[in-house]
Amino acid sequence: MPTLTKLFTMEEAAQHNTKDDCWVVIDGKVYDVSSYLDEHPGGDDVVLAVTGQDATDEFEDAGHSKSARELMEKFFIGELDPTSTSIPELEIVKKVGKNIPKKVMAITKQYWFVPVAVVGISVVVGFLYTRKK
Repeated sequence: MPTLTKLFTMEEAAQHNTKDDCWVVIDGKVYDVSSYLDEHPGGDDVVLAVTGQDATDEFEDAGHSKSARELMEKFFIGELDPTSTSIPELEIVKKVGKNIPKKVMAITKQYWFVPVAVVGISVVVGFLYTRKK
């Protein structure tokens, strides 16, 4: 007989993002780790940084032991609802102003004769101006 678990949306999990009410999502499972924060070997700040969001990548990158994975089951409260929409990720937009020096260099390389002509004319005018005195 299949075991029924409570389903949560990512929006619901995201609301639990404080030290007193701390949920994390790992591999589609929701864990309430509020009572474990003080005992976490890596410190509570590591967990709080990913609370209320999908922490699968961070959990896997930390290289948790088999006993740590078994301990997680004690904090399991449900699963993510696969039919719900997740929180959209923010789109990273490049700032237009950052590439101005590169654009100026590209234009200068393409039209190299313009600065050379300006310098040449300046030298000639300066030479003629000093000779007339």
